[in-house]
Amino acid sequence: MKKKSFKRKFISLSAAFSISICAVTLPVIAGWQQIGCMGDLNNDSEVNIADLLLLSKHILNKLSLTSDNSYHIDYNYYSVNGSDPDDSLEYLQTADINQDGKIDIFDLIMMRKYVINQWADPVYQWSEDTDTSSSTSTDTTTTTSTSSVQDSETTSSTTAVTSEFIEAPVKDLYGSMPSQNNAELVIFYVDFPDCKYQYDPSAEEIEKIAFGDENTEDRNYPFESMSAFYNRSSKGSMNIDGKVFRYTTKENKSAYEGDIYHVNLINEVFQAFENSEDFTEFDGNGDKIIDTTLISVPTEAGADNWWPAAGQYGGTNDLKVDGMSVGHVIVGNAQIESKTDYKNFNSSYLHEMGHCMGLPDFYLYNGEKDFEGMHGSAGYDLMDEANSDLSAVSKLMLGWFKRSQVEIYDISAGTQTFTLTNAQTENGNCVIIPYGKMENNYYSEFFVVEYTTLDNNNSSIKKDFWWKSTGSGIRVIHVNGEISDNSGWKYWKYASGQNEATNNDAGKRLVRIIDDTDTDNLYHTGDVIDSSISGFNWYDENGNQSVDPKIKITVGELNDDSYTITISDK
Repeated sequence: MKKKSFKRKFISLSAAFSISICAVTLPVIAGWQQIGCMGDLNNDSEVNIADLLLLSKHILNKLSLTSDNSYHIDYNYYSVNGSDPDDSLEYLQTADINQDGKIDIFDLIMMRKYVINQWADPVYQWSEDTDTSSSTSTDTTTTTSTSSVQDSETTSSTTAVTSEFIEAPVKDLYGSMPSQNNAELVIFYVDFPDCKYQYDPSAEEIEKIAFGDENTEDRNYPFESMSAFYNRSSKGSMNIDGKVFRYTTKENKSAYEGDIYHVNLINEVFQAFENSEDFTEFDGNGDKIIDTTLISVPTEAGADNWWPAAGQYGGTNDLKVDGMSVGHVIVGNAQIESKTDYKNFNSSYLHEMGHCMGLPDFYLYNGEKDFEGMHGSAGYDLMDEANSDLSAVSKLMLGWFKRSQVEIYDISAGTQTFTLTNAQTENGNCVIIPYGKMENNYYSEFFVVEYTTLDNNNSSIKKDFWWKSTGSGIRVIHVNGEISDNSGWKYWKYASGQNEATNNDAGKRLVRIIDDTDTDNLYHTGDVIDSSISGFNWYDENGNQSVDPKIKITVGELNDDSYTITISDK
């Protein structure tokens, strides 16, 4: 387990400490503009001792924060239905750092972390203005992504997410594991008196497997560790750490079966270690919720009760551990097979952690032919039935693109040319083609275009899926990212299995690859994509793909691991 020294540090309020971590001079990219950062209460573009003093005085009732002590934020950004901003809530936004609707000691704790680690969460506002530095030609606009992007700042203990990264839409949905900055994972490697592991690794060995450093020579690569996989996929915007506990249950296996939420098992493992471990260490975002708990049992336990699955803690009462609530829990029978064979252990639980961050399954619950959600050489995503990297859709939702790496096609600007860089690299980007106006946080219908390859986190595809079509090229995914709100519980409206999913997944769907066939459905130089290709149409009101987008995508040359694409009228 990596040292967590930053969590035990404290800072004197009288220290002369000032850091510039909140610059707001970045250009407008795709309509989003950074207007400040969380915790900057005096509008000096820094989070420092002055802000700590202001917040401390407010908490002690010695000062009342007003709109003069915070940025004026357009509350539409936080609203799904586009309602008018509530001015009475404006002053809360930069002081309510953990966004729980209260300004209290927990916000002060997070602010201290900001000062110590020299970063703060950015605040964005949607702008209808265009970037004056871009071309204004009404005939042909050429947009090229930045080929060299400054790396995220790092400290000795954590990867800092700067204002370069987009806000993560999954923050609006319930996922207890943060997809940006620090995330903590508690692993209980559990067996039963009557069901033991054939290979029984130590807690220290499991920690290295789960949280170890990148190793491209490891036979399990790209699943050599959970931390390394997500760090590559997120471009360094997410850092996973945690601790492993080895445990044998009090009762035989059958005593814990039939409980679909595994409540008794969860309660037992936490109670076994509560007196010896400080579980407040496993709250990466300071919301007083243990980010994610993983309980792994032997494969021999069987699939009926122990197939890997993730969900909220299902007890009738809120379980408190050291004053912390228990967030998402993963329970499954994906085990470590040997000292050198742990690929399935990591890949299975990385998929489940996607749920803990707010992503749904992309495979189909009602598939007529099979359950695979996306087919062909373009149809690989960790949230589908694939041991692969996450697609641009998943990375958009998780906030794993820098703002300069998300470009939006503007149909009113005429023909536009974009450069797409290898998605499996740190400079990987995407282009979004919206259906009408692009809604806040991507809760709308759009196409996302990226250049995918078999490199890095996708390097196992060719080996694992040798009987399927694989390759590199341009792929287009049709997204309907609308969300529903059921008494405050938000979820992806057209994810498979939801009530709103139409025609047993044949209609509107959260993600759908165009030309969804078991063929090479990636595109290369000279290919033209238009409505003649199955799936390259918008949904009509009945969920049928019948609305012609009236544009075409022409794939240009491949140079220096980047393709150009030109989008024009059909």
